[in-house]
Amino acid sequence: MTLSLYGRMYLTAYDTDAGALYDRTRAGFLLRVAVLAELARAGHIADRAGKVVVLDAGPTGDPVLDLALLPLAAHRRTWKAWTRTGRNETLSAVEDRLAALGVITVRERPARFARPARRDVTVRAPGDVRALQGSLAGVLRAEGPVDPDDAVLVALASAGGVRHVVSRADAKAREDRVDALTGRLDAVSPSLGRAVRRLGTTLVAAQGGMGGG
Repeated sequence: MTLSLYGRMYLTAYDTDAGALYDRTRAGFLLRVAVLAELARAGHIADRAGKVVVLDAGPTGDPVLDLALLPLAAHRRTWKAWTRTGRNETLSAVEDRLAALGVITVRERPARFARPARRDVTVRAPGDVRALQGSLAGVLRAEGPVDPDDAVLVALASAGGVRHVVSRADAKAREDRVDALTGRLDAVSPSLGRAVRRLGTTLVAAQGGMGGG
């Protein structure tokens, strides 16, 4: 099965040892970037003076992309703003889509006493997920041409602190490589590339002001 960019981003962010996403708040941001990139590459949205504009509001054929596209037509905001807006809704939609495809199983745990409601997610093929993550880690250490999707996934894993894919040491030692891979997002929109390069600060602010994963 060939998964969408956002589907592979979700699996990249999944910690198979913990049996859960590495951080749900951070994963929401990463998924929003992946969804925006997919919409742009498909010609549905574009950059106009640093803001997202809709070129084609028609159906994309993908329920997650359709859900994200609808509000983009109603409001003109910066790329950075759209990485924040709707991220929880996108995260749930991605999980629902992957569950429908048989990639993950989702168990809803309702709120009880002081414990908030939550979702328990299990990947059906953890070996495949670890293989994907190992392949992406290898992309960071290699040289030469890189698949565009792999480049975006590694850039996002580094920016979002997905340490089971990009360790702190690798991120620091290979800053130039990470920057070059992030260039794939510059090609989508320079503003989106800048938002990803500043994602670390955005994530700290989000978790400090809105609560963590």
